[in-house]
Parts: sequence; C-alpha cells; structure tokens
Amino acid sequence: MRCGIIIDTDPGIDDAVALLLALAAPEELDVLSIIAVAGNLPLASTERNARRVCELAGRNDMPVYAGCAHPLLRPLATAEHIHGEADRLLLPEPTMPLQSKHGVDFLVETLGAAEAGAITLCALGPLTNIAMALVKAPEIATKIGELVIMGGACFELGNVTPAAEFNIHVDPHAAEICFKSGVPITLIPLDLTHQVQATPQRLDALRALGNRCGAAVAALLTIFEERRSERFGERGRALHDPCVIACLLQPGLFDGREVNVEIETASPLTLGMTVADWWGVTGRKPNARLMNTVDAAGFFDLLTERLGRLP
Repeated sequence: MRCGIIIDTDPGIDDAVALLLALAAPEELDVLSIIAVAGNLPLASTERNARRVCELAGRNDMPVYAGCAHPLLRPLATAEHIHGEADRLLLPEPTMPLQSKHGVDFLVETLGAAEAGAITLCALGPLTNIAMALVKAPEIATKIGELVIMGGACFELGNVTPAAEFNIHVDPHAAEICFKSGVPITLIPLDLTHQVQATPQRLDALRALGNRCGAAVAALLTIFEERRSERFGERGRALHDPCVIACLLQPGLFDGREVNVEIETASPLTLGMTVADWWGVTGRKPNARLMNTVDAAGFFDLLTERLGRLP
C-alpha cells in the first residue's frame, strides 16, 4: 500500500538527493507536497532549490510551499559554506510556481482533514514548521502516522558543536515540541548516517546510469565531500537526509530500538544535544525509535536503482 508523505526540507545538497529518491518511488510513496524551511540555507534559497529538484526530476506538478524563515526563538544559523551555490551550477532554474499558502497552514489544513495516522512526515531539516503546526493545532498530532527525522547525534559528537547535530541545533525548541508531542517518531542520527558513505565507486555507479539525475547527484555529492572532507575526513562522504526516504522504502536496511530522547534547550554548552536513554536508566517512557545501524551497501543499491528510473 502506498504511503502518503509530506517532506519538510531545507535543500541543501543531501536534501536534494532525498527528494529525488522519494520522487523515484511512486509505487510506494505518494508525495503529497514539499515544504521548505530555513536551515542549510535561508528560506528563499531552500524553497527555490526544492522547485529546482522537482524540475530536474520532471515533476513540475509537485506542490512546493514555503514555511518558516527563522527558528522559533533563536536567530537563524545556516550552512551556506557547504550547501550554497552548488545548486546554481547543477540544477535547472524552476519554471513551476511556489504555492501561495504558508507551509504551516498547509500542514494544519491537510493533516486536519486526513484520517488518523494517514500521513507520514519526513523531516530533513530543522523542525520549525512541524512544531509550529503542532502548536497552532495540537489536535493534528493524532493524524500523523509517523514523523521520521534526520537529526541528532546520540552516541558520537555533533557536527556543528561538540554536542549537537545541525538540524536539531538550529531550532532545539522546535525539536523539543516535536519530541514531547506524542507523535510516533523515528530518529535517524549522525551515528547511523556516518555509516552511509558515497565512496568513489558508488559515485561512479551513479554516473554510469547515463541520465541527468544520476549525473547531477554524483556531481552534487562530489562537491559535498570536497567542502566537508578537510574537517570530517572520510565522514565528509556521509549521506544523511536520503536515509529518511530509504527507511520508508526498505525498513529492513535499518535497525534500532525504542528509547527516550530529550532535547537540551537551556545549556549554552550543549544546546541542541539529543540525549538518548539507550539503556533505560532514567525510567522515562520511550518517545522515539532510534535507529543506529544500516546496511550501507543495500542503501546505495536502492539509491542507484531508483535514481535510474528518473530522467
């Protein structure tokens, strides 16, 4: 049975790959819409890049909405040094329009009209839009079948501060709202995504597809590694956001357990830290399915096969 999904995203290089993977799986995923949020780049860039990706995939019928331009309580911090400019070189200019409705309003109205548990939310960036929707209309929590989040660093160190991963750190207060909402959550942290590395051989397989999407993804991921390798070494090859889509398509590639996850919102030293009670020592009720292992070879087989279906 097809899964109805809404993708909340801040494209961003790896976000673009995740969008393409979702659009390449129409038999399994009914992508209802894409909602942009400020994160990797300012909102004007993320919504435009979402439309660029749709154009690349030949899906200019996909509705794209713009959501929140800044976090709930903090100034916006972006990662333009990693994600900026590459889109202008490798993705087509969009001809499709941006939807006029605010992304949060679209979320509230769409979830409000849906049957309980009918829609899965895929969060590839800061959780600002989703938290705002839950604050505006708390009753929609029961309509969300699952919230699948790429974010956090539960066993390793963070990638933006020693304690925190970028998506959660940008808007920790939004993350706290989501984790306390009662919505079923699957969390895919850096601990898992660092296992999924776009090696030269895997990039060659994408180039060998011979289509524009395969070539664009290989080129984008090459830039992604170049901009991150000096700081992160081989982990600069890690492919984060597409893991969310792959987890929906082939859940057997992933493994983890139900745990309690709390978000640090007070400490300047550890702001945005995802504190996972892996061993159940606090007695707090589990509120997330925390994934920590993945079959990386199986993931890239899936990604390559599906991208080959696109133009």
